[in-house]
Amino acid sequence: MDIKQNSTALLIVDVQNDFIPGGALEVKDGDQIIPMINAIQKKFSHVIVTQDFHPANHGSFASQYDGKSPGEFVVLGGLDQILWPDHCVQGTFGAEFHKDLDQSNWEVIFQKGKNPEVDSYSGFFDNARKGDTGLNAYLKAKGIDTVFVCGLALDYCVKFTALDAKSLGFETFLIEDATRAVNLSPSDGKDAIEEMRKSGIQICTYKEFL
Repeated sequence: MDIKQNSTALLIVDVQNDFIPGGALEVKDGDQIIPMINAIQKKFSHVIVTQDFHPANHGSFASQYDGKSPGEFVVLGGLDQILWPDHCVQGTFGAEFHKDLDQSNWEVIFQKGKNPEVDSYSGFFDNARKGDTGLNAYLKAKGIDTVFVCGLALDYCVKFTALDAKSLGFETFLIEDATRAVNLSPSDGKDAIEEMRKSGIQICTYKEFL
């Protein structure tokens, strides 16, 4: 694949210990994407990373509500919110990037999910689109017009990061095999890819970078 180096960025979404098998919110086979991401990074001049980074009292955690369990819903920030296990809590091992993920090419890390009153799937905005991480302004200041998105998890943070990138005017690609889905419902990952495709996001694969 021919990449316009100066105007193209790789966005690596949330490849953190809590989303890897054995983590608090593990994504099946999430560790299998790490070698692919490490190889893909070498093709890009701009490698930008997001990090889920919650306070311990985050309102998306089931532990914050009496009698509630992960998978149930509440209203948070004016939005229906699915409840999760405590994950990616600031200062914990679970919030750290996986040790096998090559960080040597990284340009900048954008943290998200720090406001306990609203969840943040996208690397650009919180779910209410009231909090801005600064990623959009950063990319545009760098002259970036095209982004490739990979990481965890396909049906949540990867999907919403890609959809926001597209809505903000970036030519957007999903690296389909360099991501994995939570799949609370078995078809969630496939449905996420189809939603992105319909929005104009282009789907590519790791093999195209080889």
